[in-house]
Amino acid sequence: MSEEIRQLVQRWQAAIRAGDMDGILADHADDVLMFDVPEPLQSVGKAQYRKTWELFFEYGSPGDDVFTIEDLRITAGDDVAFCTGLLRIGGSARPVCRLTLGMTKVDGRWLIAHEHHSAPHALQPAAAT
Repeated sequence: MSEEIRQLVQRWQAAIRAGDMDGILADHADDVLMFDVPEPLQSVGKAQYRKTWELFFEYGSPGDDVFTIEDLRITAGDDVAFCTGLLRIGGSARPVCRLTLGMTKVDGRWLIAHEHHSAPHALQPAAAT
């Protein structure tokens, strides 16, 4: 089961690197919910999700270093699973974002139902009052 999910994530990463929009969307649920780091912070459904990738590719070109998932961890039940990982984007030397994927099994096929990107913020000292 985990291997099926790992292969799905690898296909998704390969599609992103190739700039293959159909491949990026292929394993996502029609009502996918994504929380992203840049605006819009929330996208619902494949049409809105697609727009976030169109914006992503306006700022960077496809390629092997455009989107790299590291430290992928998978937890899977019979019909619900989640994955976590760290993302290197645009050739960054170290991960810059965290990734969580929530998946559901529909008619025997795993689909990404929820995608969450987050970026850690350095703690800022409190302003003097």
